[in-house]
Amino acid sequence: MERLIEEIPSFFTYWNILFLAKAMLATFLLTAIGCLFGFTFGILLAVVRKTESMILLPLRCLIIFYIEIFRRIPFLVSLLLIFYIFQILKISDSLFFIAVVTVCLIGTAFISEIVRSGIESINVAQWDAARAMNFSYLQILKEIIFPQAWKVILPPAFGFFILFIKDTALASQIGVMELTFAGKILNNKGFSPILVFGSILILYFILSYPLDILGKKLEKKIGTNKN
Repeated sequence: MERLIEEIPSFFTYWNILFLAKAMLATFLLTAIGCLFGFTFGILLAVVRKTESMILLPLRCLIIFYIEIFRRIPFLVSLLLIFYIFQILKISDSLFFIAVVTVCLIGTAFISEIVRSGIESINVAQWDAARAMNFSYLQILKEIIFPQAWKVILPPAFGFFILFIKDTALASQIGVMELTFAGKILNNKGFSPILVFGSILILYFILSYPLDILGKKLEKKIGTNKN
């Protein structure tokens, strides 16, 4: 405890704070890009997957294959796989870009499955009734299915987003300068592990807590609108 107290002034210097802020920004960007990309394309894949057109059957099979693969491969394995593919094909040497591609692929796969579950939670009788009224597939989704499905989709989606913030720590394994990697560097400089990783813990909490609050507010708002 005495060592911890003695290190606090030398730990919270301008340069260390700036260093942690840059690492926190990298973690935020990885999460934000992964979530936004994953949510946008996850919805698109789920919508295509629920079509019944025979023309789109090969595409649906490809989507299912992609989703099942990336939902079952651990984040770290996917990250290393993308890393080595990029190295072999000489696509990019940017470690951050490699991490971004990985989080987008994983985010899209998980969110697509969450959205699909939300769509399928709506009683099939509502689909039949809408078809009887000559609604198109997209009209059924927009006017009937999604307004009801959001309350099923949002809770697990935001839960996944919060877990996603923590999973981005694995990007440190290929050298991406995010919060966990920054913590390792400061710890290697001789600072107390409790001080370093206690600070990292607080920064992760600062990133994830507003997302949790936003999710609860949206859930409450949707629930209120349905009542």
